[in-house]
Amino acid sequence: MSETGVFKPAESVVTAPLAALGLVGGYLTARETGVRALGGVVLAAAGAYAGRTWAAKGGAATTVTLSVLYIGGFGASHPLAKRIGPWPAVLTVAGASALASWALVDRVK
Repeated sequence: MSETGVFKPAESVVTAPLAALGLVGGYLTARETGVRALGGVVLAAAGAYAGRTWAAKGGAATTVTLSVLYIGGFGASHPLAKRIGPWPAVLTVAGASALASWALVDRVK
């Protein structure tokens, strides 16, 4: 816990692991519990927490870009899973989202 509340200041959060965790954790939660909505909660929570840092460090355009990639990766993982399998698909989109987060926000600032 930070001195100002429950969350670390947005500027001090590293977002690449959050982006990967949201996609992998959301899939794993839905798969293991059988409750897809619960997986969506994990996906949304990690995305929102990363998003506040994307906004603070990268601005609106970067936030929109990374959000589209994050949510688009979630959507793209479904048809991709039919081609390469569920885990490879989830890991691929999680890696792409994490790499983009690192390149556009974590590495730069």
